[in-house]
Amino acid sequence: MPTDIDMRSAGVRARQPRHVFIALWVAVTLVKIVLAARLPLFVDEAFYWQEGQHPAWAYSDLPGLTAWLIRAGVEIGGHHVLAVRAPFLLMAALLPWWMVALVRREVDERSAWLAGIAVLLLPLAGTLGLLALPDVAMALATLACVDAATRLVRRVDAASASLLAFGLAVGALSHYRFAAVVGVGFVALLCLAGGRRALRDPRTWIAIAFGAAAWAPLLAWNFDNAEAGLRFQLVDRHPWALHAEGLLFLPVQAGVVTPLLFAALLVAAWGGARSTEPVRRLFALLGGLLVAGFFVLGFFADVERVSFHWPLPGYLALVPLLPALLDAWPRWLRIATWSLAAAGLVAFLGYYAAVSSPSVREQAAAAKWYPSNFAGWDELAEAVGEARAQMPAGTRIVADNFKIGAELGFALGDPRIAVLDHPLNREHGRAPQLRLWGLEAQGAREVASGPLLLVVGATDVKFSELLGHYQGLCERFGRLPAAEAVNIDHGGRRFLLLRFDGTALPHAEGCVTPAVAHLQEPAAGATVERNFRVYGWAVKDGVGVRGVRLTLDGEVVASADYGQENGWVGEFLQGRSKDPRQPAVAFSAQVDASALPAGDYWLGMEIEGNDGSVETWSERRIRLR
Repeated sequence: MPTDIDMRSAGVRARQPRHVFIALWVAVTLVKIVLAARLPLFVDEAFYWQEGQHPAWAYSDLPGLTAWLIRAGVEIGGHHVLAVRAPFLLMAALLPWWMVALVRREVDERSAWLAGIAVLLLPLAGTLGLLALPDVAMALATLACVDAATRLVRRVDAASASLLAFGLAVGALSHYRFAAVVGVGFVALLCLAGGRRALRDPRTWIAIAFGAAAWAPLLAWNFDNAEAGLRFQLVDRHPWALHAEGLLFLPVQAGVVTPLLFAALLVAAWGGARSTEPVRRLFALLGGLLVAGFFVLGFFADVERVSFHWPLPGYLALVPLLPALLDAWPRWLRIATWSLAAAGLVAFLGYYAAVSSPSVREQAAAAKWYPSNFAGWDELAEAVGEARAQMPAGTRIVADNFKIGAELGFALGDPRIAVLDHPLNREHGRAPQLRLWGLEAQGAREVASGPLLLVVGATDVKFSELLGHYQGLCERFGRLPAAEAVNIDHGGRRFLLLRFDGTALPHAEGCVTPAVAHLQEPAAGATVERNFRVYGWAVKDGVGVRGVRLTLDGEVVASADYGQENGWVGEFLQGRSKDPRQPAVAFSAQVDASALPAGDYWLGMEIEGNDGSVETWSERRIRLR
């Protein structure tokens, strides 16, 4: 029988992690609120906002909950990115407290606070809510189902069945991917005597039926739209052929979970699965099967889009097992595990802080991690607003793809911006939804009906396909007006504005495309003498290029010798180029920058067409010795 001294010392041991948890929760929550108010809207968030402005039970890419929450946020908080994210920040703030309550009931007080700390430090969970994404509601639904399952394996009652119904319904309204949680949960219950007993109780099946009914809007949408959403999520986006990229699962997950915490969760799953305690086995089965399932799926599934966050529900189910495991580790290893997890969370939050800073985004323009899906939208909206103000009243905007349409829609407060058919729309499952809204623009039809401003994302297609994309615009719109380039972050994001006055010809004969160009020398990041050579090429369908001027930090420093032959360019452009000077489309120049001090500069081009148009091109950073 425990003595008073034992109980007091246990209370002291519990209070310390409790204080750490509360301080950490306050700090993380405040940091996320600040970042969420400053971070530009991610492209998916913008589209979910657009969906919220077109209320429906379900959409082509998702069930309805994410859009509904965003709509509620902006209706209550106003048209601001923080209002968009507010409901998700609230759910994310609730998540660690729910974990504490769950583990306190199932294990003990001290383990509960440690489990809450783990949720906060786990980078995938600790950063939830910063973006208005379906993963937040899905994580909450997962925890609700785990909580309900732990109650059901002991005793079925109305409260546990209601909690299960709530979790299943929220998950079904969050994402197609929640079906994996449902399937694994059913298997886990079948593996336990208490779970099988719960599945024989009608109250459990009433809860399951309630959760199943929440899938009805999504299934109805698919039934009415030729299963477009199901085909995209289950067929179109996945190769369903064995590929070696699945091997990257382990290092990627070790990176995003942090290596020691990842190892601890896997060891906890292995140990829990072999336990004789039903609840420990339940946690291990729920979490372990989910993580293992996504690992296997990685050998067959989509590798083009972000998927590192998929196993998060599995990690949440394993967190209750973590405190007991870490208590058995040496002190130095425990410290290393918590420290590395904290460093991982700081790194993730630091990334979002960097992304939210315009100056950092500008400096990262030439880097591989340049956050293009966050960058440039405010600047683009300002340029579009200025261009439209110079055009006749009633000028309509047409966007090149769903990303531009949604982001401009949020920035300009217009959820009805028409969008061209674009590979990005199909690759992200948004094309059917745009058609349903009547927002899929054709081109010539819109031009014929009045003034129009076309916004093209030059960096939204592969460079090798850019000329073909421009030629596709000619086929849709007829002759194109001169393009006005909007270069953001030195061309890290590049857009073109094309102003149609409503009198363009309905055919592409003689169409003049925007320029396509490339600087081959010096390479990005190169260090050169202050008198250095530049080599590259430029083409412009229909009229050709009159000249190329080189710039350093926006100031013209040399005129290139244009018209040198380069047969490779035609091959690279797949024989599509209709530049009249092809293959004499290369240029070279000797830049004398001896008057400039040594240091970093941005090297760019001004391309003048034979029609008099001038187009500024993306810049690259070089260093002068």
